[in-house]
Formats: sequence, structure tokens, C-alpha cells
Amino acid sequence: MREPRSTVPASAGAPDVAAADGKPVRGRKNGGAQARKFAGETRLGLVRRARRMNRTLALAFPDAHCELDFTTPLELAVATILSAQCTDVRVNLTTPALFARYPDARAYAEADRTELEEYIRPTGFYRNKTTALIGLGQALTERFDGVLPNTLDELVRLPGIGRKTANVILGNAFDVPGITVDTHFSRLVQRWRWTTEDDPVKIEHAIGELIERKDWTMLSHRVIFHGRRVCHARKPACGACLLAKDCPSFGAGPTDPATAAALVKGPEAEHLLDLVGR
Repeated sequence: MREPRSTVPASAGAPDVAAADGKPVRGRKNGGAQARKFAGETRLGLVRRARRMNRTLALAFPDAHCELDFTTPLELAVATILSAQCTDVRVNLTTPALFARYPDARAYAEADRTELEEYIRPTGFYRNKTTALIGLGQALTERFDGVLPNTLDELVRLPGIGRKTANVILGNAFDVPGITVDTHFSRLVQRWRWTTEDDPVKIEHAIGELIERKDWTMLSHRVIFHGRRVCHARKPACGACLLAKDCPSFGAGPTDPATAAALVKGPEAEHLLDLVGR
């Protein structure tokens, strides 16, 4: 198969880099040297780089997982709905009492709105979320005998469940591979020049063409972990990143190892720093 190549000469100031969708992406001025390394990257080269980065992420985060606490598919659905505009930590502090009070779909369907709002108030946007949870309970009770379905088409037709939430549920409750495109995921795959797409569904499809289907769920966890711990939005820890050699945006954050090391967060920090040989 013939591979498309960028038409921008390697000598251009901040050269374009081929992305997953074949569109060129301009390199950052402060990362021009690294971006030039990937000028003219073929489609096959991109696929190989993306899969290599996924393998590196597996070494960095061998225990990557969904950070929402749950024991049933319904609990995961509820927790994911609550996680909108809220941290997983806050959701996990809220759900134990919630799950005890509302153990099944019928309980949500018949919930007193004021009472349910008080249970989930700490997660923010609690009125909209209450509407979604009651609607979800009613839909499950009326159409699915109170059991959460396990297909994408059925899930996205339920109140409060969009494609991102559906993929979280499928991948983590039903072992059906899915790519979860949250803000961390979209930011990182664009930073890595895997795609130039902005629409979450288009990003999902573009990345799905790069990474083997069996790895989709774990890729999502690894990328999200990396976004939360290392590749921060405003100041990524470039100098302490295992992906540095494969990242066209290397240099977007501090490249000095000591400075970058101070930016690494999370319980895996020591492990990550050991891997980069700090």
C-alpha cells in the first residue's frame, strides 16, 4: 500500500507533520526541532509510532484502570454521569451513600428529586444530573427490565449516556473494547500528532484506526493517566517523559530533567521517574 507523505520540505521553519487523518499539523515554534524529526512521517510510520507509544505507556502505567469506584454496570453508569465537570475523587466520595440508598434502576426511577439532589449535590450540576439519573432509572425499568444493556447503540439512547459514557461502561463493565475520548485523551492525541480532529467521535474513529481494537480500553486508561500525571495541559513534564523521543511536541514544557521531575504527579511518580533514569 502506498503511503501518503507530507509535501512540506524538511527545511521549512516549523514543518508540518502527518496526522492520523492525513491532514498536516504545524509544529510549535518551541518544539520545531522535535517536530522536524517527524516531518514527512508516512501513514505506516504513524501507526508504528502510535503503537510503540502505547507499549511505552503500558510500561509506565501497568495498573492503569478506571478511577471511578463501582461494583455493577449500573453503578459505573451512575458514577460516570456524576463525573461530568467533577473529579473522580469527589465522585468516589459521593457514591458510597448514593449506591446504598439507590441500589437498582427502580430506586432511581422512583426517587424523590429533592432527596436525590442532596445526595449528589457535591458533584456539581446536581439538578441536571438528577434529571438524568431519574430518566435513566425509568428507561431501564420500562425498556430493559432494570438491566443496563451492553451495546453502544442501546446505551447512547438512554438518558444521561452519550458516546463517551457508553464507551466507559462497555470497556470497564462489559469488557467490550472502547475508546474514551475525554479532555485528557483528546488533548494528548492531538499533541502527539495522532490526529488533527476536534470532534470526539472523529477522534475516536481516527485513533481506532491506529491502535488494535483489543487495546482500545487500556489505551484510554493509559492516555488519561499520562495526561493527569505527566502531560499536563499548561506545563507538561517533557524532561521526565518516557514518550519524549516519539513526541512531536517535546519542548512544550520544561525539558530540564530536574524541573520536569517536580511536575510529575500521582502515586506512580517514583516509578515514572525511575523509568526515565532521573
